[in-house]
Amino acid sequence: MTQPALKPAAALTGRQRYEFNKRQKRLRRQVGQAIADYRMIRDGDRIMVCVSGGKDSFTMLEILLNLQQTAPVRFEVTAVNLDQKQPGFPEDVLPRYFEERGVPYHIIERDTYSVVKEVIPEGKTTCGLCSRLRRGTLYGFAEAHGFTKIALGHHRDDIVETFFLNLFYGGRLKAMPPKLLSDDGKHIVIRPLAYCQEEDIDRYAQQMAFPIIPCNLCGSQDHLQRQAMKTMLKTWEQRNPGRVETIFRALQNVAPSQLADSELFDFAGLEALRDSKSSVLPDS
Repeated sequence: MTQPALKPAAALTGRQRYEFNKRQKRLRRQVGQAIADYRMIRDGDRIMVCVSGGKDSFTMLEILLNLQQTAPVRFEVTAVNLDQKQPGFPEDVLPRYFEERGVPYHIIERDTYSVVKEVIPEGKTTCGLCSRLRRGTLYGFAEAHGFTKIALGHHRDDIVETFFLNLFYGGRLKAMPPKLLSDDGKHIVIRPLAYCQEEDIDRYAQQMAFPIIPCNLCGSQDHLQRQAMKTMLKTWEQRNPGRVETIFRALQNVAPSQLADSELFDFAGLEALRDSKSSVLPDS
């Protein structure tokens, strides 16, 4: 059955309004739970919310602004966008939105697009290098302006997809943690949407009528490995509803002794462990 066209939140009526309120409460609850579970935000934090113009970052910003009004701790929210000078990027969209929303913001202008196009051969995926350049610029900006946390808009499905990307293509059991310390030890990165489903975010963004800016302006987004993972997981979810949620829970319930990484578990010392346990057992 085709779903009815969505309207901006203020114009929703009847069933649409009910569904919107239900979805918004669920997203707020999930973000609040993730923040609590991983101690993402502390009193006095200055949070740099990275807003690309996509549905995820818009949703993250909106939910954080709402939680800011009711949270038991005080924290600041500042929206930051990196204008990478991709051809056709609508430079007026985000400043106008931030001003209408009344949120402090910064626009960082860095021509990483030209760097990427110069380094990556034509036809190859540019996302890897683009991401590294973007991350370095944002980290530097956060340090220069005294932000204590950097908030990224990755959601539950992103985390599970990344797990399988690393498993299938990288030979590693690795995903995106809800909270991490950067490699240089200077920045705490948080992912408040870690418990949120992409489908909920997509519908919420439509109902909120966010001015979405597509991330494929550079024209290099076709045939990505991530899209293959997304399709695979969608198929699994259709056949076995709840499969993705179960996989995510598995990432929170790791048993190093049941895997094979000798750096995480002392397999070589099992004999000594056995002998030490045997020595304290009562005589039979």
